[in-house]
Amino acid sequence: GPKDHITKLLKPFIFRKYLDFNAFTSMRELKLQIHRDVEQKRMGDNIKLGRGGIREIEFIAQVFQLIRGGADTSLQIKPTLEVLALLQAKALLPANVVDELTAAYVFLRHLEHRLMYVDDQQIQDLPKTDDGKSRIANAMNFVNWDAFLLQLNSHRQLVQTHFDATFAAPEHSSQIKTESLWQGTLSSENALKVLQDVGFDDTESAYQHLLQLRASSRYLQLPETSRQRFNRLLPLIITQAGLEINSNVVLLRMINLLENICKRASYLALLAQYPNALNLVIKLCAASPWIAQYLSAHPILLDELLDTQNLYAAPDFGAMQAQLLQQMQELTNDVEAQMDKMRHFKHAAIMRFAAQDLANTLQLETLSDYLSALADLILQVSVKTIWQDFKYKHRDDPKFSVIGYGKLGSKELGYGSDLDIIFIYDDEEAGAAEIYARFAQRISNWFNSQTNAGLLYETDLQLRPDGNSGLLVSSLSAFQEYQFSKAWVWEHQALTRARFVAGDASIGRAFEQIRFKVLTKPRDVKSLKKDVLEMNERLRLRHKPKVNSTNINLSVYKLTGANLMQAELFAIKQGVGGIIDVEFSIQFLILAHANQYPQLTKNIGNIALLNLMATLNLIDADLSLKVGNAYREYRRLQHAFKLQGVTQMQVEFELVRDHALAVTTFWQQILLN
Repeated sequence: GPKDHITKLLKPFIFRKYLDFNAFTSMRELKLQIHRDVEQKRMGDNIKLGRGGIREIEFIAQVFQLIRGGADTSLQIKPTLEVLALLQAKALLPANVVDELTAAYVFLRHLEHRLMYVDDQQIQDLPKTDDGKSRIANAMNFVNWDAFLLQLNSHRQLVQTHFDATFAAPEHSSQIKTESLWQGTLSSENALKVLQDVGFDDTESAYQHLLQLRASSRYLQLPETSRQRFNRLLPLIITQAGLEINSNVVLLRMINLLENICKRASYLALLAQYPNALNLVIKLCAASPWIAQYLSAHPILLDELLDTQNLYAAPDFGAMQAQLLQQMQELTNDVEAQMDKMRHFKHAAIMRFAAQDLANTLQLETLSDYLSALADLILQVSVKTIWQDFKYKHRDDPKFSVIGYGKLGSKELGYGSDLDIIFIYDDEEAGAAEIYARFAQRISNWFNSQTNAGLLYETDLQLRPDGNSGLLVSSLSAFQEYQFSKAWVWEHQALTRARFVAGDASIGRAFEQIRFKVLTKPRDVKSLKKDVLEMNERLRLRHKPKVNSTNINLSVYKLTGANLMQAELFAIKQGVGGIIDVEFSIQFLILAHANQYPQLTKNIGNIALLNLMATLNLIDADLSLKVGNAYREYRRLQHAFKLQGVTQMQVEFELVRDHALAVTTFWQQILLN
């Protein structure tokens, strides 16, 4: 009916698309208004509008609905008790708070009904007469008025406490100094002294940045309420940044973040409302410029930081996949919204992993497992979602699968890694080749398009059969034919770490069989060696760093300890004795020996493969341990560099000398003997 139509029209206005932390402030102001009314009209005995009354419970439920209802549609329901139960289920309110509010709500509602019976009219005030009092006490099953009042007041007191906690104004600590500093009421001499007191080393530059910020058009053009919030945040930020080792850098990153988010009032409100979230943001920005930049680019992630229970919890990928699928279903027919939602989902997960990484709660392998499992589930949900809306689809489920290569294949993804994938279909339908080629193109666009929420993943399709000239997708039989008769050795090397990731599982199994057959083929070890060495040399030349005296002379192959020592900077990946050398050695050993030891075809990651090869006596056990440690350390450095925003993955050679020597010794034993 027309009423439903109006509700539908209003929905986007009531439930904002984004988390709306302005709601807190507006609700708090509205609440103060009501309190003033209650005081003036002496309505202290009103169980609906008075302190600790029904209205306060409704307000608590509503503020969460207003803040999150747009982003989380399940909260868009009416009954207060249902909302409270949902807030507990979503860990937005603790169980004991919900229990107490629920009990109070039920009690007050019963009481409201009894009060109406007494005089048969709309009344929510407690009775004044003794007769009225005993009637109510009796109706509520209490022996007398005093016993009833005791229970009522206990409920009201609890509601009031929870209400005040929900709407508490953020605490102001001893911030008078930094407030005056930000307000510009201090002489420059005193301002510099304050900055020194709170912990800044380079006070002069910090002061200049703050002056520039105050004079910037971004700040001056803010609407009044946003400017007030900005003014509330800055003193807190100055004080917190002062506590960090790199206080000047942190202040700059935070200023940059604020400049990026200040146009969105709700984000300023969030940080002003939750000092703990602000502290965490400052800590993360102090630890990692990459995170600071990530937050600036995707401020919706600030909300993740409020939910600290979730932030540090081990991910449940099954539940995450179900959640993402459901979100995609809810947005069927709105491709743009789906793409944005999937990007937000990915960014939020990576944010959580990075927070755990920086809190030192994750081992290197665990972090890579998390990042790889996330990419897997996003690929799985994407294939399903894109196929559902695909206008050329000719069956319910595509006979199509995604195979992961490279770091995705070996579950060694890092922050910001791209995905090496190929697509294989197995479908007799006429025109299948074209349908799946279009489908693959859609997947590629879905991942690589820049939307408001950024990029999902860059996908690298260079590993497809016949390289860049080859088709975007190949049939299972064509793939098999290519692998057996045309593939280069480097393509078989790549196959050592390939695995089925998403799509039709039976194609996945067929792929695994082809992979097994290819890897266990008998090979001529001598010519294999020659091919692997040539490929390694080509890679090195392709990535030869710009001429720079401090770079290693990469054309030197037979390295001795002496040559290595002259280098000052070491390229972690391409350097002699770096990651590529470890990977190539392992890939060579698999291709050379899998025919005799088929267990080498298991995709278990490089460190586990080294252990396995040592137990099979293919390599020296002591050396395999050293190479495993070197590999782990290189990968750890790659993650750390990424979080530090470093793009040139080079490190002072002194720091990795032992590792590089171990890998070089290994390389010589395996490929140069």
